Amino acid sequence: MPPSFWAAFFVVLIAGCAAGPPKLPYPAFIQADTLPDVFLASLPGVRAKQFSGDPQTRRSSNRVDLPPGWQGTTGASPGKTLELFVLAGQVDAGDIALPPGGYLYAPAGNIGFNLTTSEGARVLYYLDDVDPATMIRTPILLDSKFVDWQPTAVKGVDIKELRSDPGSGGRIWLERVAPGAVLPWQSSSAIREGYLATGQFQGSECVNGEVSTGTYQPGGYFYRPAGTFSGGPKAKALTESIWVLRERSKGEIAATDACRPAPPALP
Repeated sequence: MPPSFWAAFFVVLIAGCAAGPPKLPYPAFIQADTLPDVFLASLPGVRAKQFSGDPQTRRSSNRVDLPPGWQGTTGASPGKTLELFVLAGQVDAGDIALPPGGYLYAPAGNIGFNLTTSEGARVLYYLDDVDPATMIRTPILLDSKFVDWQPTAVKGVDIKELRSDPGSGGRIWLERVAPGAVLPWQSSSAIREGYLATGQFQGSECVNGEVSTGTYQPGGYFYRPAGTFSGGPKAKALTESIWVLRERSKGEIAATDACRPAPPALP
């Protein structure tokens, strides 16, 4: 990650989060409502909370409030792939309605969609650099309520896949955690980011062998570096929780039975 990204992000983090969450070397336990509003050149006339990104390439992850009567296009940021997930309200992509839970994927170079909202909407809005390994080159539009929940190996945890690219391994999915379900210590070999759409969730991060635990309310966000362990006996849903999770490349999952310091690097 470019140093400019971290410098820019931590200025925002210090300005927006004056109290509460554990201090970590990466963004976690962030609540969207504590972040300042920013301007997005690709979406004129909106208020956005930017979670992460690279100012040099304009790759970014955001929560955006679209005002009533807003109109735009998926082609407003040429050369970027766009993902949009509707949290509240409705967005129309051409003549296709995307209600809460609606998802749109627009790869770079496609003809694009006109976007409108009559009553206003709140969305997650992701812009990414083009990955040449990507195999999905056509748009995806779907209503996640028509996608079945699938059980996982962890009791009380189900997922819905919205997109999983067989080439790059990039994916976005919903994860539903039942009240009281405890997540094991796990890490991914890919950078993972998550946004809590509904519920209350107590999470733990393993940093240099120390456990940092905090609570996410709706609008909570994390950006977890590859190889970082999270979970453990304190990581559980306080109420039924639904996360929007995302990785830009293929992630291999590793597990451990406790939070431990990383082994020293080989000479």
